[in-house]
Amino acid sequence: MKLNTMEKIEEVAQQKPAFHENSTPTTNGGGMNGLHVGEEEDETGEGKGHHHPCRSKVMVNGHKEDDVEGRLQQLTMQCKDSNDHSVQCSSSRSQTGTDAEAIPPLVNGDLCLNLPVTNLIAEEDDEQRTSDKVAEVLQPRRGSKAIFKDKLPPPKESLLLRLFESKLLDASIAITHLYKSKEPGVQTYIGNKLFALDHSDFDFYLPQVLYMYIHIHELSDVLKPYIIHRCKGSIDFSLEVAWLLDAYTNDCSLPSRKQSRGTKLRKMILSEELRPAKSKKEATSPNPPLSPVMSPTKKTHSRSRSDATGALAQNIAQETSLRRVNSHAVDLSMGDLTSGRAFSNGCTCFDTTANKLNQMTGRMHRTTECTCSAPRLSPELEFLDALMAIGKRLQGLPTREMRTSRLFAELQMMNMNLPARIWLPTNSEEEYHIVRIPHVASVVLNSKDKAPYLIYVEALLCDNKHTSPLPSKILENTLRYTKSEENLQDYFRHEANNTAHTPPGGFSVYHQNDSDHDCWSQEDDDILQQYTMMNQKCNSSDTISQMSHDSITSTDSKEPVYIAAGDIRRRLTEYLTTPNTSFQRDPEDPSAAALKEPWEEKVKRIQESSPYGHLPNWRLRSVIVKCGDDLRQELLAYQLLKQLQNIWKQERVPLFVRPYRIVVTSNNSGLIDPIINAVSLHQIKKNSKVSLLNYFFKEFGGPHTEGFLTAQKNFVQSCAAYCLVSYLIQVKDRHNGNILLDPDGHIIHIDFGFILSASPRNLGFEASHFKLTPEFVEVMGGLGSDMFEYFKILMLQGLIAARKHQDKLVQLVEIMQSSSQLPCFKQGASTVKNLKERFHMNLTEEQLQLWVQNMVESSMHSLTTKLYDGFQYLTNGIFI
Repeated sequence: MKLNTMEKIEEVAQQKPAFHENSTPTTNGGGMNGLHVGEEEDETGEGKGHHHPCRSKVMVNGHKEDDVEGRLQQLTMQCKDSNDHSVQCSSSRSQTGTDAEAIPPLVNGDLCLNLPVTNLIAEEDDEQRTSDKVAEVLQPRRGSKAIFKDKLPPPKESLLLRLFESKLLDASIAITHLYKSKEPGVQTYIGNKLFALDHSDFDFYLPQVLYMYIHIHELSDVLKPYIIHRCKGSIDFSLEVAWLLDAYTNDCSLPSRKQSRGTKLRKMILSEELRPAKSKKEATSPNPPLSPVMSPTKKTHSRSRSDATGALAQNIAQETSLRRVNSHAVDLSMGDLTSGRAFSNGCTCFDTTANKLNQMTGRMHRTTECTCSAPRLSPELEFLDALMAIGKRLQGLPTREMRTSRLFAELQMMNMNLPARIWLPTNSEEEYHIVRIPHVASVVLNSKDKAPYLIYVEALLCDNKHTSPLPSKILENTLRYTKSEENLQDYFRHEANNTAHTPPGGFSVYHQNDSDHDCWSQEDDDILQQYTMMNQKCNSSDTISQMSHDSITSTDSKEPVYIAAGDIRRRLTEYLTTPNTSFQRDPEDPSAAALKEPWEEKVKRIQESSPYGHLPNWRLRSVIVKCGDDLRQELLAYQLLKQLQNIWKQERVPLFVRPYRIVVTSNNSGLIDPIINAVSLHQIKKNSKVSLLNYFFKEFGGPHTEGFLTAQKNFVQSCAAYCLVSYLIQVKDRHNGNILLDPDGHIIHIDFGFILSASPRNLGFEASHFKLTPEFVEVMGGLGSDMFEYFKILMLQGLIAARKHQDKLVQLVEIMQSSSQLPCFKQGASTVKNLKERFHMNLTEEQLQLWVQNMVESSMHSLTTKLYDGFQYLTNGIFI
């Protein structure tokens, strides 16, 4: 049997396959198809290189031979001398692979026959299969594109190219490789790929991109085309770039060359050089005729026009003349709050009758373009400048009462210039116009040195805030609720026939069946006073009727509400029996009552008192204005929190964080998107005078109610998340004034002014990993409780998920660290090194679990946390 096998091997060896002398073969490590060559055959069987029949060197068991015949002879001798027990083919494939002695792989570029010896020596029934396999290995098939199964592994560069050409490319990958690459060709290629990225994905990394533009000369030329392209197409992007460049170029440590690079781009944006290119139609006809021009000599037929058509043409002509007048006065009124046009750039291209008609008929796809070249960015810039100017003036006032009164007066002055084509940059993705600022709802926040304040703005939604027509101004003190004398009798007859059912909790309209038939109207006093004044001027009832009718139809106001006395008693009883969950207004802390009020109730209250509240597209928005504070570290913290939120969501870890939007307008000012329906633990302790657990019982119910258990779970999930955030990015200044509680039981940390390597006044009080007080553990159920164990499990899962994606977090810090003078980078390169070490990539999951338990134990009994809370109570009056 063995001799027959050897004869077949020798017979196959007579066929001389051609190998390539210049080939670079590799091996895959075993199997029948483990022989590789570096060249491929063409369709004629000829290789791409030069052919030398059977002269390639091969290694068999470590010995070099000159030709294939010699190698096979040696293989035959080994087979004959082998023991019968050692040469029998194993019945199982796994035993063959284990016991067989494989021929050594490729050495020094020589071909290697990587076949187990026993695979060539089979029993008699397997002889034919063995011969076929040997022939398949040694003799290439003509016309085949690939000779053997495995190919050369693609080089590293080709894998990277495939990544950039695939759908997996995002802004994180592109910006990371752009920052680390030193090859100009690769940098240019990545710079071109930026145009294919999603805008919102790229805008998240805008601070890092602009920082590279300022500090890395090689990348500035690569990034500039994309930045200019985006600025031409987006007003919001232009504003954000201008503000960030102002913040990062005003660093005194920057050399003049780097400052000029960012300053030049900022000047290009603010000087309106980066505008969309005008279409050919606009370029050839900047002021196209609004109506066809008829020849004075030639008589032509013209269709008769109705009165409405004539009025439309007259309005268009008036708009054209007003546009010319406004363009001359725009420079004089821009920024002047007393002019009533402080936020107007003089452009009326979008307020034309044709554009309004398109909006009313739903044809807003017919976009209107500006033809007057009015400054696009000026209204929003002037609005932000006015807000920051108010903050600077409030800082000079000694008491909070004086600051609040001054704030009301300043906001009333701003209302004279509204509505305007302005919006809050913290909600720039929404489409709306600001129409009014309810000044009495604004509040000055707690701050010892600065004067941050919170304002609310009334907005009307629109299709496009840049091109939609502005809404008309509605005065607050008008006869919106009056009726003409002729219609009063019909009005009350209609009310008497109205038998609509009153919804629960609402007031019913007065009718004859109510036992308490004495009723009054909320607007009676105002109506009577205005009616008396009108009678003194004119006794004509027709004049009074016409004025009241115009006021009603022009505003589409609500009908007057008549309140039954029985409903008054019912509502008063409900008010007295309902437990009070709001805070009393404290003159020393007016923001507590304002922030404690539920958002839905606040919206309803402001909407009812607003002249725009009856409109269906009315909305309420809010913003915190900070002047004198550097929010660049807050912006970095927002990016880290947002990235962690995305990571935990992707890994399905139920941790809760609430990142809030930060808009940096300079190196000492900015805007913050406030967290609604949330109050600080300091305000809770000060107003409720109870422990945190008892406050939970008061707000959510007893210890076994569904409301409390849900709030407790939310508390655990949010507490574990912010403990990890505090540990990873080393958040300091964690007193109770910087920790909020929302209506669902989540805790939310704010004020990330001290992160990474910075601490308040460099005192070093907070040496613990994170803030975990005994009160927090008590809300979880105490030591050893199920929820406390759940808290530690969440921390472990969150840390494992975070270290899996640590590159996405480290790159945010690493790019901003170079050449930065921010306090969080005062330790230099060790800041990034320490951040990487906190992910503990060298620990197993079991070791990481022990580390989490140690952190929890040490933080819960930390003496430095108690010292810092006591320090804040003694110096700033923040309750513990």
